[in-house]
Amino acid sequence: MEPMFSGKDRPLDQRAPQRTGLAVLGVCFVLSLLGRGLGESFTVFLLPISQSFGWDRAEVVSIYSLTALCSGLASPFVGRLFDRSGPRLVYMLGLLLLGGAFLAAAIAQQLWQLQIAVGLCVGLGIALTGNVPNSILLGRWFGPRLPTAMAIVYSATGVGVLLMLPIAQVLIERSGWRGAYELFGAAMLLMLVPLLMLPWRSFAAGSPGVTRAATLEPPDDGWVLRDAVRHHAFWALFATFFFTAIGMYAIAAQVVAYLVDAGFPPLQAATAWGFSGVVLVVGMLGVSWLDGVIGRRPSILFSYAISIAGIGMLWLLKWSPNYALLTGFVLCFGSMIGSRGPLITATAMRVFRGKQVGLIYGTIAIGSGLGSAFGSWCGGLIHDLSGSYDPVLGFALVSVVLGMIPFLMVPALRER
Repeated sequence: MEPMFSGKDRPLDQRAPQRTGLAVLGVCFVLSLLGRGLGESFTVFLLPISQSFGWDRAEVVSIYSLTALCSGLASPFVGRLFDRSGPRLVYMLGLLLLGGAFLAAAIAQQLWQLQIAVGLCVGLGIALTGNVPNSILLGRWFGPRLPTAMAIVYSATGVGVLLMLPIAQVLIERSGWRGAYELFGAAMLLMLVPLLMLPWRSFAAGSPGVTRAATLEPPDDGWVLRDAVRHHAFWALFATFFFTAIGMYAIAAQVVAYLVDAGFPPLQAATAWGFSGVVLVVGMLGVSWLDGVIGRRPSILFSYAISIAGIGMLWLLKWSPNYALLTGFVLCFGSMIGSRGPLITATAMRVFRGKQVGLIYGTIAIGSGLGSAFGSWCGGLIHDLSGSYDPVLGFALVSVVLGMIPFLMVPALRER
């Protein structure tokens, strides 16, 4: 006798992959929140560390720059490790590095020790829990809906900033910057327990519908890295990542210090910039939604225009430090700081499909790490040499415009 099914049984079976996909999305969101949020919390540690050791701005910012550099340079290796070993090992190594790095930073006495702990190890930890492994894993579950899924995960950076910056400021005020790093390190190591208990075999398998569709596609998508680097789209995406990151992180690394110098109390400055995490979520989802309504090129150009307006408001804050301009800056600059990331990721995953997609996308993502490192370090150096933030903002503005140019000139980046 054939098995009997009630009218409700079949929909329940169909919803099982959806529930697993949402669980995967949630795990990626939390891991990205922890990695990027804790990495960005260094903007709050900048002044206390500088005051503790008497280092100038460029020396302290070099730690943040090294974090971004290592995160970017590690991206292709993270992609390759994911392709070979799967998500469980990648994410576990990421949390181990983050936990150990913060505990080591708490006892550091020299600049080079903080550069290794917070720069090198935190950078590697962010890469292992960040956008490269998340984009590959989510691509197995969301297929054509990957831009929306990545927009949600990218927004974890904003939520991390919103949560971690005020938390870091409170911990620093109560326990000092060393005590804050000790608590962060212990928390990351404790997170390993629930991480290891997740059903990673099921997570790594992907959605049956997505994997079936990929199997049925014609065999013209077998990109390998040596072929991808000869394609103009590869270098266009790399340049967009690179120059945009320069412009954004020349400002982001010093924004809390800038606001304090402008006259805002430290906790208020950290909380205001932390609130950018809320508007970042709106910016991420909004630009991804615009992509489906008006197309990729107009939505990207719109996001750059809003970023430029935010830089202008930040400059005006120097002359008139008021809450209206501060709110406008946070809304404009904060909402757009990573809004292009999901669309760039989706474009790369679409153009360079194949078994080495993780390695290829990871190599493209080097541009973001290099730009973040170069931008934040140059921002600190320019401030030290000039004694003013005006040249820093000008440098950031030019870089953002350069990051926009590939979307104006390269046909592959305008395709849906």
